[in-house]
Amino acid sequence: MDDPVLLTGAEGRVGQAILSDLGEEYEWRLLDRDPPTHDTDHEFVVADITDEEAVREAVEGVGAVIHLAGDPRPEAPWNSVLNNNIDGTRNVLEAAVSEGVEKVVFASSNHAVGAYETDERTPDLYRPHDDYQLDGTELPRPSNLYGVSKATGEVLGRYYHDEHGLSVVCVRIGNLTENHPPKDYERGQAMWLSHRDCAHLFDRCIRADYGYEIVYGISDNDRKYYSIERAREVLGYDPQDNSAEFANAEC
Repeated sequence: MDDPVLLTGAEGRVGQAILSDLGEEYEWRLLDRDPPTHDTDHEFVVADITDEEAVREAVEGVGAVIHLAGDPRPEAPWNSVLNNNIDGTRNVLEAAVSEGVEKVVFASSNHAVGAYETDERTPDLYRPHDDYQLDGTELPRPSNLYGVSKATGEVLGRYYHDEHGLSVVCVRIGNLTENHPPKDYERGQAMWLSHRDCAHLFDRCIRADYGYEIVYGISDNDRKYYSIERAREVLGYDPQDNSAEFANAEC
C-alpha cells in the first residue's frame, strides 16, 4: 500500500503488537490521545477520537484505517463506552467515507460474544473439541457494556459497508499476550492470540480484499472454541502459534 495506514489507539497493547512486527512494512500515521512514551519514526497525531474534526484530519490521505482506539476496560461505565467506543467508532467510519478511504479494520472483542460462555457447556467449552465453535455468523451476546459497544461497532461497520461501500473487517480479538497463558488458565489457552499472529492477522486485513467480514483473532490453539476458518479463507490468515505447544510451561 502506497498511502499511509492510520492506526488509532497506537499506544495500546494491540497497537504495539502490530507495530513490533509491521513497523517497517507500511508508512504509518499513528493516533492516540496521549503523546508517545517512546521515540518513534512514524508520524504521530495526538487527538481524541471523540473529536470529529481531528479524526477527519487524521484520516485525510490514508489508504486504510486500523481502528483500535476506545475505552478497553471490560467494566467501563456506559458514558465512557458510549462516547469513546460507539461515537468514536462512528466518527472514524464517517471520516473514512468522507475522505474516500476504501478499508477500515475494526478491533472488536471476544466480549461481544462473551455470554455464550455462560451456558452449560462451560468449562468443557475451553477444552479440545471440534463439535462447537463460534464462527462469526452467530448473533452477538455481549457479556458487559464494553461488549455491547463492540457489537455496536460491528453493526456500524455493516451499515457503512452497505450504505457507502466501505470495506470493513471486524476482528473479535481473543486473549492477546506477549507470552503464552498459564497452562491451568483454560479460557486463556482457548482464546490466546500471540503477538506475531496478531501482527500477521492485521497485515492480512490491510492486504486482502473483502466486503464486510467478522473474523476471530486467535492463534491456532487446540482448545479453541472460536473458528479461524473465515479468517483463513477470506484474509489468508496463517497463524503460527498454538497454546498447546506450551502446555507444560509454568509461566
